Amino acid sequence: MSQDLTYHIVEHLRHQAQKMAERPMLRYQKDAKWQDISWSKFIQIVDDLSRALLANGVAVQDKIGIFANNMPRWTMVDIATLQIRAVTVPIFGTNTAEQAAYIINDSDMKILFVGNQWQYDEALTAAKTCPDLQKIVVMKADVDLRNASLGVHWQDFIGEGYPEQQAAFEQRLNGKNLDDLFTLIYTSGTTGNPKGVMLSHGNLAHQMHAHELALPPLNEDDVSLSFLPLSHVYERGWVAYMIHCGVVNTYLEDPHEVQKALQDVRPTLMCAVPRFYEKVYSAVMGKVHNAPLHRRGIFHWALWVGYRYHLRRDQGQKISFLLAKQYALADKLVLSKLRGIMGGRVRILPCGGAKLDADVAKFFFTIGLNIKPGYGLTEATATVSCGREGNFQPESIGEPMPNCEVKIGENNEILVKGGLVMQGYYKNPQATQESFTEDGYLKTGDAGYLDANGNLFITDRIKELMKTSTGKYIAPQVLEGRIGKDKFVDQIAVIADAKKYVSALIVPCFDSLEEYAKQLNIQYKNRMELVKHAEIIQLFEKRLQKLQKELPSFEQVKKFTLLPEAFTMKMNEITPTLKLKRKVILERYKKQIDRMYRSHK
Repeated sequence: MSQDLTYHIVEHLRHQAQKMAERPMLRYQKDAKWQDISWSKFIQIVDDLSRALLANGVAVQDKIGIFANNMPRWTMVDIATLQIRAVTVPIFGTNTAEQAAYIINDSDMKILFVGNQWQYDEALTAAKTCPDLQKIVVMKADVDLRNASLGVHWQDFIGEGYPEQQAAFEQRLNGKNLDDLFTLIYTSGTTGNPKGVMLSHGNLAHQMHAHELALPPLNEDDVSLSFLPLSHVYERGWVAYMIHCGVVNTYLEDPHEVQKALQDVRPTLMCAVPRFYEKVYSAVMGKVHNAPLHRRGIFHWALWVGYRYHLRRDQGQKISFLLAKQYALADKLVLSKLRGIMGGRVRILPCGGAKLDADVAKFFFTIGLNIKPGYGLTEATATVSCGREGNFQPESIGEPMPNCEVKIGENNEILVKGGLVMQGYYKNPQATQESFTEDGYLKTGDAGYLDANGNLFITDRIKELMKTSTGKYIAPQVLEGRIGKDKFVDQIAVIADAKKYVSALIVPCFDSLEEYAKQLNIQYKNRMELVKHAEIIQLFEKRLQKLQKELPSFEQVKKFTLLPEAFTMKMNEITPTLKLKRKVILERYKKQIDRMYRSHK
């Protein structure tokens, strides 16, 4: 992309702020009520913050960290940093002091903004091994600074807005260009230390333009609900696009409150990961399973009608009079109520982070929700492909984004080239070199294929392919996705490498399981006793049999162990993006795994 600054996020944001001065830009919850921040108020706060950063000696391309949950001040710090040509370095809000310290030191971070008390305390612990960290700014007023010299509250940091820094501020604004880095995002690898992905303003500008071409138009009448962590490139990129389009962005600090927020906010847009959609799907199907026969019949008839109707409409085909009448009835009885689960106003639902199960994608499409399965990675500034209007393909991860080149390389690896691709890994030229082919394509590490119509499909993660002792290859993520959509399954880790057959560690969805146990009057003292109960084991055996019946025998989970506790980041079993750290899990659950192979008939 040339040095046309039209799509530079700072240029575009300041233009939007002039145009929509008193319109709401951000929405957040305070004292159980939703409050708005206007565009003019936002720009006033971020300008004050930009000048405060300059007063604290932040130079061009210095690194500023954010260690917090989603909140308006997260975005304020991000934009204030970018306005003075510095670089934002996000840290997941659940990271430990040790994990935070690695990022602070590796990124050469100068100032760190934190959210709540726990994050501040972890940051203070981390700071003991971070000699270059100059200040920890606390974004919540009720946080105790512990008399630490590094700590300062938000309002004290901003002070009176440092008007004497205005000339320096304008100089930075005028010097902005697309070659500057806008962020360093540390990818939470499943092995080894995370690597700092360098993304430039040119990368972000490329994606803003590409999304304009790929998605239906968005505007200031749209409302987006932001509940995925802003520390991840997916939500951060989406919020940047909301700013770009003038959409009202709603912040949900606690993602566990998403169902209530959907009813309160009634968003028209929301991006989520497959697990969210799978949970909605399994909850609906669970209720249908327990419904009377006639209601089940109406439900399945409505889905049959809905799919035919939306498929014809998606493909631009004529809707017959009879189908239109059937759909009106199906929508009144069933489909509109299902859309109501998501607030009733949703226009677009992007889905990324992992492959969405085809049945789940088809369900949301059928009930009239415009779900957009996609694919991407941090190194490609979030989005490589997404579903398009008029081309619903439930098995696909969409079409490559505009101005993005995708080809299939050795071992069927998906390779990417274009303005979306990172500048490299920070201070790691060897890893940078290893991540590109000789002709300059980014290696994604994912295997897949393109069909004749340009639809992209993902088959497995190359590095995670498992080979059984009988020589059969297993794609664990595909199997985990299939089983994980069951309403009784919360997490699953497939075991197969160098084993004679496939097994799995399964963390049940205890909400569903405890309800089931109550219905059957199963008595138990604790979750350990529950997961060992014969009737519970039998339930999972039956459900696994049903979920896997279409798979070849060698791919099926033959043995499983139910675990009483979830895999957690605290135990280093999963990454902040919820990917399994298989090596850690194999070591921690060695006894349970060995038992599954010792006792097989």
